[in-house]
Amino acid sequence: MNNNKALVVEGGAMRGIFATGVLDAFIQANYQPFNQCYGVSAGATNIAAYLCAQYKRNHAVITDYSCRPEFIDFVRFIKGGHLFDLDWLWQETIRDIRLDLDTFEKQASEFYIVTTNIQTGQAEYLKASATHLEQQLKASCALPIAYREFPVIDNLQLTDGGVADSIPIRKAYEMGNKEITVILSQPLGYKKKPS
Repeated sequence: MNNNKALVVEGGAMRGIFATGVLDAFIQANYQPFNQCYGVSAGATNIAAYLCAQYKRNHAVITDYSCRPEFIDFVRFIKGGHLFDLDWLWQETIRDIRLDLDTFEKQASEFYIVTTNIQTGQAEYLKASATHLEQQLKASCALPIAYREFPVIDNLQLTDGGVADSIPIRKAYEMGNKEITVILSQPLGYKKKPS
């Protein structure tokens, strides 16, 4: 495969609504020139819906499911539970608006889901497969502390991909891509202020 066009989508939790809108517009326009896609956290879930051709799916996840008290619960967090209950979110969305895994399996793009290996602190780039897609996405979204578990894939304990490689442009370039489209949730030149 001539991997010269790539799509990179950063995470950012609820800020992922911007990437959702962009990718929904791509779906409407039947625009899919990318040989490879790289997604981090919410960006990975957005790419998954895009590659499954599920218009507005992630809009519903972010504007509805992610805003429900079963997902975000400060009292539960203070008592030692999850702030963001990914277990609940995955269970509900798989039941109600599951990713179209048949469509995903038939599409031609290679999709790499960025996670962080908690033992090494290094990025792990998981090549997505229809069989493991939902668990791989969950690992990429498992924000440390807010979600108190580390999903295990191939005997590796993993956490949110943004910890190790929040915008994997370098990885996309190293994989042979020369034309890289990047969807960010912050304006060009944004730098986070120290807390």
